[in-house]
Amino acid sequence: MNSPVTAPFGRFDEAWPAVDRPELLAASTAEALRAWEGAEPVESVLVVDTDPEKADTAVFCAAYDVPLDASANCVVIAAKRGQEVTFAACVALATTRVDVNKTVRKHLGARKASFAPMDTAVAETSMEYGGISPLGLPGHWPVLVDEAVAAAPHVLVGSGRRRGKVILPGRFLARLPHAEVVPGLAG
Repeated sequence: MNSPVTAPFGRFDEAWPAVDRPELLAASTAEALRAWEGAEPVESVLVVDTDPEKADTAVFCAAYDVPLDASANCVVIAAKRGQEVTFAACVALATTRVDVNKTVRKHLGARKASFAPMDTAVAETSMEYGGISPLGLPGHWPVLVDEAVAAAPHVLVGSGRRRGKVILPGRFLARLPHAEVVPGLAG
């Protein structure tokens, strides 16, 4: 196992390359990192061990001194066209809101789009609510990344668990399988 490294922001006791600490990640997140073949080095993805009681964005950012504009949320969207429901993930900075009713709905070609209910999001992702990660989602899901996230030098996102968060270059998220940078996704 590699030695701890320094996180690019925040106040954390330690940070590690996420591939070295799979116990801090959801199983699917750890698997996505193990299988990573993208241009960005997988070692650029860090994980920090945190209090699961402080996983919600505002509380987390205050507790660990993380700027809100360095924190990104991954939300699960349920898109409906007729009787068919498809799921997608949207990743946007915590200082913004995903435009579900216009941008996401149109991008997915749906008649209606909404945030998936918590129990549905948890069941479909096999991740914990408050920690859903764009890393390790079902392989056929589109991952829509706001351009501000993709341009960020580093962002903090869920690890798939409420305990722990992942810090990675924004461009890493733009290179995930089925990822697409969507201008105007959030505002």
